[in-house]
Amino acid sequence: MVEIAIVYFSGQGHTHQMAEALAQGVKAASGTPHLLRITGEQIINGRWQDDAILATLGAADGIAFGSPTYMGGVAGQFKCFIDAASAVWFQQGWKNKIAGGFTHSGSPSGDKQGTLLYMAINASQHSMIWVGASDMSNAETGVNRLGSYMGVMGQSEPDMSGAPAQVDSGDLMSANLYGQRLVALAQKMSAA
Repeated sequence: MVEIAIVYFSGQGHTHQMAEALAQGVKAASGTPHLLRITGEQIINGRWQDDAILATLGAADGIAFGSPTYMGGVAGQFKCFIDAASAVWFQQGWKNKIAGGFTHSGSPSGDKQGTLLYMAINASQHSMIWVGASDMSNAETGVNRLGSYMGVMGQSEPDMSGAPAQVDSGDLMSANLYGQRLVALAQKMSAA
């Protein structure tokens, strides 16, 4: 069975909801998802540390990276994780794994493309195989309503009231379909 690790940081809960939707897509495609949430507590003296997460990532067939887009890039906590994974890079521990990415921000653009490009560049440095989103925009369902093909994007109006995070149903469906795509491509690679 194909295993997809979903490693992500979520500040307000939006990216977490997208990660859960992606995991549901992995399950729907008969894959095994591993939700691995990055937290601030894992950052000690400015360095991210969690050997259990790194071991799960190393054993997975594919990795989906997720971060909110803050100020045009990944969240600082996610960047600390990426920096800590440089030891994996040095050993090429994720070489030939499939990789994908997802992000969320408060505005329709929010410069989310920069976040996905950063993730794709990092995956390329790890010699991974980047998988883009393949669904055309569909106004009826809301799938890929933001027109992203580098990965999955989500957007919610900023809410400073403290209300629970709410992600557009089309964005969640896009994440679900992306999880299914990651499994399908990992299965094809393992069969080859």
